[in-house]
Amino acid sequence: MAKTWSYVIAAVAALVLALVVAQQLGEPAGRASRSPSAPASPPPETGRPGPPGFPGAASTGVPPGTALTVVTGDQTFARDGEVVEGKVFHGFVVVTARGVTFRNCVFRGAATSGVRPLLDTEHGKDTVVEDSEFYPAHPSPSIDGIWAASTKIYRSEFRGTVDGVKAHTATLVQDSYIHDLSWFAHDPDQGGEPTHNDGVQAFADQSGVTLRHNTIDLSTTRGPNAAVQSSADDLRVEDNYLDGGACIVNIDHTPLERPLTGQRVTGNRFGRNSAHDCPILLSTRSELAADAGNVWHDTGEPIPSPDRHD
Repeated sequence: MAKTWSYVIAAVAALVLALVVAQQLGEPAGRASRSPSAPASPPPETGRPGPPGFPGAASTGVPPGTALTVVTGDQTFARDGEVVEGKVFHGFVVVTARGVTFRNCVFRGAATSGVRPLLDTEHGKDTVVEDSEFYPAHPSPSIDGIWAASTKIYRSEFRGTVDGVKAHTATLVQDSYIHDLSWFAHDPDQGGEPTHNDGVQAFADQSGVTLRHNTIDLSTTRGPNAAVQSSADDLRVEDNYLDGGACIVNIDHTPLERPLTGQRVTGNRFGRNSAHDCPILLSTRSELAADAGNVWHDTGEPIPSPDRHD
């Protein structure tokens, strides 16, 4: 009998230890073993399905049943051609090499007071992200989903960050789902004003940003700025479902003080949830090189011509 009780006590002690470690790592207890080599589960889904025919929770992110391994602490990938598969990163991830691929990964970050993305590929080349999820364990005004350059993103989901994607030159986002971003009343990066949430923000002096067949739905976010905010040349916004923001797409030349070139916004379906009933805002010194096929999602009728002001 004494031996039996010793087994029971040992089992209880092991269970208590597992619960403590799970809480420290910020995941619900019982979802996964916390050993670095043990399988884990992606964070619970909180968003709604995308519109029919467009990406949503069921068609983006880590496929159900995928074996995942927890990796704790900040990580830098500096080996060319590395394939990183089935990881849950509790820390910030940076790429400095060429040809790194992330497949079936979950990016959770960590607590931070500095402005950081869950994944930073600005210093790498030819990065690929497939079937992955970006969802901070500690949401704050400082955390974005990805800062991307020379990067292709496929079938991935972004939620809970301030901006989903900050896009630099040669960034492609395709078949992905951006929704339920985190709004904060005070953002140090905005001079203490509220956060300036964008689904995708493309920067001035950058070019070749393509957004193709995504759901970028900021109607799910309090007080958003835009589903797409861009000052980049050669922007392509093609065949997406777009909603939310003051204006849903905002093309702004003012950071450059010159016209933007190669602006193509075609074949998109727009929701009705912009603050100013404004599908597209186009700055006065820029023109759309192509704008065919943009319609209201609920009726299929063409959207109005862009609003024009700076």
